[in-house]
Amino acid sequence: MPNYTLESFISDCEDRAGTHGEPADIVRAVMPLMHRLLCGSRDFLRPEHFRSEPDHYARNLVYAADGAGLSLYTLVWLPGQWTPVHDHGTWGVVGVVEGLLEEQNYMRLDPDQILERHAGIELRRGGLVLLPPSSVSTFVPNPDHIHKTGCAVDRPRCVSLHLYGRTMNSFYSYDAEAGTRTLIQAAHNETRLGQSEAA
Repeated sequence: MPNYTLESFISDCEDRAGTHGEPADIVRAVMPLMHRLLCGSRDFLRPEHFRSEPDHYARNLVYAADGAGLSLYTLVWLPGQWTPVHDHGTWGVVGVVEGLLEEQNYMRLDPDQILERHAGIELRRGGLVLLPPSSVSTFVPNPDHIHKTGCAVDRPRCVSLHLYGRTMNSFYSYDAEAGTRTLIQAAHNETRLGQSEAA
């Protein structure tokens, strides 16, 4: 069977996203594509896609559509590094390249969750997920999928691929104890199309 290239993956994902309107239908259609990509040759991932940061997890851009369309990143966690508790504002499909990715989900309990408010947010920890290499996970906004992900301090480096339904340049970060959220701009390393400078 011929190798499933990054270009084919992106083209197929854009086709599926354009065909299906509901986020739950999109991730159902895209999930097997991510698994196929992970199970093939990973030579589309260059050394700069494995770039890490000593003080926090790293986001390395692999692909971004023109406008505000699909985006694909590698996320790299060294032992003990975690995202903040956050949401996405879109659907997503995550595939693990190496290591064991841990996910802590949160449930939002306050009423009127659709309202744009940034205080009085009640979060409760939900279930945990451990994702080994080649596993695939998905999420949809309902209205927000809230979680944190990372690599336990006693585990080796973790690398995963994250496909989003939009350019993931911002998201809400949550303070569960204070019941607040803050919109943050999400920096990444610009590593697509032969570029390697920080963005």
